Amino acid sequence: MKKNTALVLLAFLIFWRCSSNEPSEVSNDDIPRDFISAVDISSFPKIELSQPVFLDDMGQSVSFLEFLKSKGINTIRLRLWVDPSDEYSGFEEVKSFSNFLKSMGFNIYLTLHYSDTWADPGHQVTPENWQNLDLETLKSTVYEYTKMVVQQIAPNIIQIGNEINNGFLFPNGNLYTNPNQFLELLGEGIRAVRDHSMETKIMLHYAGHQGANVFFDQLKTLDYDIIGISYYPLWHGKSLAQLEQHLVQLQSLFDKDIMIAETAYPFTLGWNDWTNNIVGLEEQLILPNYPASPVGQKQFLNDLKNIVTSLEGGIGFAYWGAELIAWDGPESTEGSPWENQALFDFNNQALPVLDVFEIP
Repeated sequence: MKKNTALVLLAFLIFWRCSSNEPSEVSNDDIPRDFISAVDISSFPKIELSQPVFLDDMGQSVSFLEFLKSKGINTIRLRLWVDPSDEYSGFEEVKSFSNFLKSMGFNIYLTLHYSDTWADPGHQVTPENWQNLDLETLKSTVYEYTKMVVQQIAPNIIQIGNEINNGFLFPNGNLYTNPNQFLELLGEGIRAVRDHSMETKIMLHYAGHQGANVFFDQLKTLDYDIIGISYYPLWHGKSLAQLEQHLVQLQSLFDKDIMIAETAYPFTLGWNDWTNNIVGLEEQLILPNYPASPVGQKQFLNDLKNIVTSLEGGIGFAYWGAELIAWDGPESTEGSPWENQALFDFNNQALPVLDVFEIP
């Protein structure tokens, strides 16, 4: 009887929260001091070489990293590729950059792609040097690689894989064709962290929110700390109310901390170089609530933050591509596909959205 009553109350809570398109309102006083206010700036070491000048709210030149810290950002998210074609996002760069960021007082949140390049639901290519390994050797390699990362970088948060909806390390770790091997490989990464760090929190990362409950149910035997969710309206739906509903369900079902691991929103549909932007059409926006404007961008992130802070177990959010200005020049066709979603405008001046990162 008590179980049935609890289920009814949970169903009512979900219905009540999701019957409106407006997210829950949260006072700044309710936000815990250890709330994760993060940005992913994985490309900054490369962008920095072009010597861009960043401006604060008043148009004054600022140090990019010091300014982020002054706005309340306390955590930096960085991707890590196994053996990339150049040094960017490789181990030595990420280790060096992480050490520098730590010296500034930032926490480090690493996303291990277990690939030599981008890993996402459609791309989970095994590193070239790992491709001919048998399963047992591959498991050992995953363990030793993850151990090295944890021991030498000591991140505060580590993702075992990036957007692993369909698995990782294909074909061995394909969730649909080799589900047991997927769990074994994932388990080796997790074991390496647990064996060599008592501080690093483990995140498992899913792109989107629809279907996330089914995915994480398949991982219920694994030992991890945080459910990470990517949320981009372009790919994951335009209803913040539905997002909130699914986050409530995830927390109730799995009793894990939950974080928005990736999100972003445009402040304009314009371009500042000749590289095709990923978001550039009104039909990709959430209208009329969040137009592609500085105000719309800020309101989107503020409402998303309110959802996370109102969620039991909601521990923070990370904004992806904060640094991705048109760094390669106005006529580059290989520059930024994201400059209209960065946290700085086309003059490299801070946008109002940066105020959302402040923690009381």
